[in-house]
Amino acid sequence: MAMASITRRKSIPLTKTLLYNPCLSSFTRRFASGSVENDVVVVGGGPGGYVAAIKAAQLGLKTTCIEKRGTLGGTCLNVGCIPSKALLHSSHMFHEAKHSFANHGVKCSSVEIDVAAMMAQKDKAVSNLTKGIEGLFKKNKVTYVKGYGKVTSPSEVSVDTIEGGSTVVKGKHIIVATGSDVKSLPGIEIDEKRIVSSTGALALTEIPKRLVVIGAGYIGLEMGSVWGRLGSEVTVVEFGPDIVPSMDGEVRRQFQRSLEKQGMKFKLKTKVLGVDTSGDTLKLTLEPSAGGEQTTFEADVVLVSAGRVPFTEGLGLDKLGVEMDKVGRILVNERFASNVPGIYAIGDVIPGPMLAHKAEEDGVACVEFIAGKEGHVDYDMVPGVVYTHPEVASVGKTEEQVKSLGVEYKVGKFPFMANSRAKAIDNAEGLVKILADKESDKILGVHIMSPNAGELIHEAVLALQYGASSEDIARTCHAHPTMSEAIKEAAMATYDKPIHI
Repeated sequence: MAMASITRRKSIPLTKTLLYNPCLSSFTRRFASGSVENDVVVVGGGPGGYVAAIKAAQLGLKTTCIEKRGTLGGTCLNVGCIPSKALLHSSHMFHEAKHSFANHGVKCSSVEIDVAAMMAQKDKAVSNLTKGIEGLFKKNKVTYVKGYGKVTSPSEVSVDTIEGGSTVVKGKHIIVATGSDVKSLPGIEIDEKRIVSSTGALALTEIPKRLVVIGAGYIGLEMGSVWGRLGSEVTVVEFGPDIVPSMDGEVRRQFQRSLEKQGMKFKLKTKVLGVDTSGDTLKLTLEPSAGGEQTTFEADVVLVSAGRVPFTEGLGLDKLGVEMDKVGRILVNERFASNVPGIYAIGDVIPGPMLAHKAEEDGVACVEFIAGKEGHVDYDMVPGVVYTHPEVASVGKTEEQVKSLGVEYKVGKFPFMANSRAKAIDNAEGLVKILADKESDKILGVHIMSPNAGELIHEAVLALQYGASSEDIARTCHAHPTMSEAIKEAAMATYDKPIHI
């Protein structure tokens, strides 16, 4: 793919017969138009599903959304992104009170953690937000059906309602937005008490003395940070040679050193063969990933965080002949249409980053196509954030990816140790790294490790979206003193020279 062009979302090509405009074409399916109750039926009420439903309604399409959980927002809002950020914030406040307040002249004679109160605050945030989405459904006249939906035809979804009944929802266009589920590991049975997924890790009633996290990805490191700040001894076991393998290598190494300084320990190139639950403590059997001598490691709680898999089983899609890949993702074209006319898919159930904000963009673009408009999602422009402290955020290519493409490039970096705002608040760990095309100066990737990196990254996302050069950012006035000045300085370092280092 040419680095100088802004591309549309990466799609899985299907037959040309699928590249039709559903609203403008003369294509009809096997039912009488008088029997159709909806223009759009969305199966799944997570970030992709509920956003697609609201957007469809805003475009004048009669829309129903089906959600099995009984509360909207999906994994993200109920047992993922939102509750984890609540706990990350609460645990960070506790850690700051214990370790940083004194440096700022704030003295606390005793700081204690009330786990029950912390969980209650998290639950309140989740409850308020899920109710908020229901309010948005009412405002936009989206019909909400609570139950488990199965696609029985290209125009019908059978729903087992949470009240115990059943109903059939009919529609011209069905969007599968059922999200993803925790990836299980052989020999390890999750009970959500001592062996937990991220769901169980968000609801522990007491602080485990020893926590083992299986998997060094975003979720594992975030949840490990929560309980590590509260007092757990955290050990992360990772099959591969690196933490967060999608991260830029240079930034990753700094990030790992930061986590190690916080007390997090890592066992890389290590696999977990099983967990013995028979005693008072859990005993993990470990082995080098390449094979070798087995060892035993004890823990009080084990968090299984080895990734996620698309939730597509049990939806009836296989019976309809919907094409999927070997991991269960639905194959779609650039209009999010499957090979079965009338059935679409978005979010975690199709290829691409398994991120809530990516699913939202999918949902908007999908219903825009259905409504006869043009939709657009560029997966190269989807930012990723690890919400630890410091945070790590990135968009575009890593240095390793740029090298593999054979593109001649230049690099500019600026440390937050030289940023006045970061020094003023005594929170100056991290850096900004910018990669740009050597000839054109077009920005190829931006990587930030800092407090609130997830907020800072969007300047870079916008720059990449519009094909900006590093000089464009460098010549844009940034308020002083702000953390974002580090992005300006890194851009200056990329095309010329920075001022403050």
